[in-house]
Amino acid sequence: MKLLPQDQLVKTSRVDHAEWHYRPLLSFIVRRRFTLALSLLPPGRVHRMLEVGYGSGIFMPELAQRCEELYGIDIHSEAATVQARLEQCGVRATLSRQDAANTDFPDGFFDTIVSLSALEFIERMDEAAYAFARVLRPNGRLVAVMPAKSAFLDFALRAVTGEDAQRDYGDRRERVLPALLRYFRIERKRKFAPIYNAYEFAPLPPNDSSAAV
Repeated sequence: MKLLPQDQLVKTSRVDHAEWHYRPLLSFIVRRRFTLALSLLPPGRVHRMLEVGYGSGIFMPELAQRCEELYGIDIHSEAATVQARLEQCGVRATLSRQDAANTDFPDGFFDTIVSLSALEFIERMDEAAYAFARVLRPNGRLVAVMPAKSAFLDFALRAVTGEDAQRDYGDRRERVLPALLRYFRIERKRKFAPIYNAYEFAPLPPNDSSAAV
C-alpha cells in the first residue's frame, strides 16, 4: 500500500491524526481503514475519483494509482500545502477547500467517491449525501469507512490516545448511514472487528431517492 511518507505529512486540524499510521500498534488498527476501502473500490482504474476529507493526503498516493484524475475536498485551509507535498512525491491531485454539503462540481462528474473517517465530522450530513449523489455518475460508487459506535471503544480510544470521541463526533456517527440511505443503496459491507464499518454504496434511481434537501 502506497501512503504519503511520514515526513511529508501536514497537520491540517486538531482531529487530523495522520501520524497514527506510523505509530506501533495504532498503525495496525488505523491502516485497516485503507484495506477495507481498497477491498470495495472498483477493479482497475476509473476516470475521476474524489476523496472527501482527504486531510493530510496520506491515502492519495494509493488512490492516484486507481484513477486517471484525482480530486480532494476538505474544510481545512492547507490544500495548497498538501498538494505541494503530494507533487513532491509524484502524486497529482486537484485539492480544494469545500464543504461536502455544498460542492461546486458538475452533476455526474465523478466515477467514484471515497471517504475514510470523515463523514462523521459533517454537520449537514443530509445535504452532503444529496451532494454526493448529485456529483456521482448514475453507475458510480461511493466507498465510505466509518468508526463504529461503542462505549468500550470510545473508552479505549481515550485511554490509548487521549482523544474524546464524544467531543469529536457528538451524535453525528448515528446520522451518517440514515442520511446516505436516502440517496444510496448498500452494495457491499465490510467490517474490522467492532472498530470500523465499510460500505460500498450505489446511487438510487432519481425516482427512488428522497427530495433534495
